[in-house]
Order: sequence, then structure tokens, then C-alpha cells
Amino acid sequence: MPIPQTNDGSQQPPRIELFLNAGCLVDLPPHATAPSGELRSVYSKIKDSGFAGMQDGDFELAKDVGLQIAAGARVNSPEEIEPLVEKHLSQGQIATTLHCGWGMESDAEVDAYATTVLDIATRYRYPLFIETHRATITQDNWRTVELVKRFPELRFNGDFSHWYAGLEMVNGHWDEKIDFIRPVLERVRFLHGRIADPGSIQAPLSLDPDAGYIQHFREIWNICFQGFLAAAKQGDFLVFAPELLWPQIYYARMQRQPDGSVVESGDRWADVLAIKQIALQEFEKATARCRSVLATRFP
Repeated sequence: MPIPQTNDGSQQPPRIELFLNAGCLVDLPPHATAPSGELRSVYSKIKDSGFAGMQDGDFELAKDVGLQIAAGARVNSPEEIEPLVEKHLSQGQIATTLHCGWGMESDAEVDAYATTVLDIATRYRYPLFIETHRATITQDNWRTVELVKRFPELRFNGDFSHWYAGLEMVNGHWDEKIDFIRPVLERVRFLHGRIADPGSIQAPLSLDPDAGYIQHFREIWNICFQGFLAAAKQGDFLVFAPELLWPQIYYARMQRQPDGSVVESGDRWADVLAIKQIALQEFEKATARCRSVLATRFP
């Protein structure tokens, strides 16, 4: 049985729900245009900006202002997963995305993660999505595709900035690479919205809004959306959560100023809003491409 999908129990057709990863708000520079002030006010402004939920951050405050909540976590052994799910269910989380292991595991150890995720997600009826991420069991696209062959019921949180930059996906034949990872893309049910360029994990969008790497991410996300729509039921939704992280962990770029100071070069909030619009545009395109299939299930 596949990993459960996020679903609100309604009769609505399948849709995208926009969440914001709380990391987007960490250590923002003075020139940032993100909502500021007391955290309750910040969360209220995030909701007013079109976001339905938060991933991580202050869960109780998020719920109090009417935002849904989702969690992200790292597990270093399969035994850590069940207590984590019980904790997240008690908090009212709608889903959890997982960094599993460190990427140095044997196939047998990788399979132990997959088996445990499937068992717990099924028993608890809880959406549990393995994330594509550096320094985890999914850091390599070949290994992840092989994992899908062995466990086709797995579903993923796609953060493809790690593969795009880390595996230098533009080096070679792009279409062949997309076809190769398509089995993973079609199983994505949660997305971290970050755009990389070929040499940097997190590229500011303002430098070149029409850059080729942005078009590549549009294509990747569109395929993910089509995979979701092809299998979705009434009330299902896919969470799209921009996750633009801070410079102290070497995601956002820094730039030296004429006075010698070093500050974050871009505006993460402006990029969050731009990524949000890209996701909505690509979901609309994916819906149009799936219209004939959707019409038979959602007349």
C-alpha cells in the first residue's frame, strides 16, 4: 500500500497547498522584505500572503493563527521513526518529511529505513515522506531510483536542489536524466521549493528570472505535480513549501559591501514569493495536461 497522502476529508478536487518552511525566516538581513515584528504578527502576515501552513517553527502559535503544521526531522536509525511519528501526531502535524541516515549505508540498511517507513506510515495512516537530500540515503539519484524499484510504494519529499547542484545535472543530456529520475518525480507528494543553479545549492532568483536553471526546476516540479494528480483522490493535496535557508549554514549567498561588511546578497522573502508563483503556474499547467484523466474522476 502506498504511503498515505495528505487529505482533508473534503470533496474538493486534488490541489496544491502552500506552506512556508520556518527556515526562511532565520537570520534575515536588515534589507529583507519579509514580515517582521512579534512572531504572532509574522505568522498572521504569512497566512495573509497566501500560505496555508508552516513547516517547523512555533507549532502552537501557527495553529493559533489558523495555519496548518507539518514537521521535518532527521532519523539516524529506523528505530527512531515510530516515536517521532507518535510525537508529531500528538502535535497535530499533517505530515513529516524525513532525512534518513547519512548516505553511507549498505543496501540492506537502506531497505530497513524503507521497510520501517512503509510499515509505520501504513499502521498510523500518517503521511511520511523520505526527502531527497545530501548526506542521506537518497543523496544519489541512481540509488534512489533503485530504491523505488524495490519499494514502489514509497513517496517522497522532493528537494531537487541537492541533486541539481550536487550531481551537476546540467552536465550531460538533460532529457535523459529527467527520464531516469522520473520514477522518483512521479512519487513526490511534498515539495521543498528551492532552486539551485549548477554550482550553488540556493540561487537568488532576482539575478536572472529567466535563467535556464529556473526553467529546469519548472520542468521538474511540473512532472511531480502530474504524478500527484494522476493518482490523487478527492480531498488530496500536495504541500509545496519554499525552504530558503540562511547563510550561516552556507545556503544563502553572502556579498562583501564597499564598507567591508559582508551581508546576504539576495532577498529571501522576495524569492519565496517568486517561487510560490512559479509553483502555482506549474500546477495550473500540470492540471491542464491531466484534464482528461481528472475529468473522469472529478466531473
